[in-house]
Amino acid sequence: MTDATPQQFKSAASNRFVVPGWTNLVEGMPDSVEVQLDLDQADTGREHASLLVEYWATNADMTLQSILPVRAFTTTPEGWCVFVPAQGRVLVRAVDPQPTPPVLVSHWINIDPATPAGTTVNVKVNFPGEAANSTSGKLSLNS
Repeated sequence: MTDATPQQFKSAASNRFVVPGWTNLVEGMPDSVEVQLDLDQADTGREHASLLVEYWATNADMTLQSILPVRAFTTTPEGWCVFVPAQGRVLVRAVDPQPTPPVLVSHWINIDPATPAGTTVNVKVNFPGEAANSTSGKLSLNS
C-alpha cells in the first residue's frame, strides 16, 4: 500500500514549510533564492483569503502557479516559502473575495541572474481593515 500523504519539505535555513512543488523549477538551475511569505497576524482569521504565487522563468513562460489559502498560516506557525533560481520573476497576489469590492493586490519580484545563492526575500502581506470592509491590500518587499 502506498502513502497518499505528500511529503512536506521545510527550508533548512528558515524552518518554513515550502509550498508544494516549489523546488527545482528550472532544470539545471539551482534553487538559490528563498522567497518568504509573511502574513500579518491580524489577517490569519480571514476565511476566504488566499495568496496566488506565480513563477515566470521568462516573460513568456509561466513555469508554476500555486494557491496558498490564508488558513494555511494558522496551522503552520513556522510560515511558508518558495524556492526559485536566480532568474525570472515571481508574482505574489493577495486575494480576498469576501468583502465588497473584493481585495486583489499584486507584487512582482524581478530576480537578477547575479543574485547570490542563499539570498532571502521577504514578502509581507497585510490586508487592510476588517475583512468585511476591505477595499485594497498592501504587499511590501524586503530583501
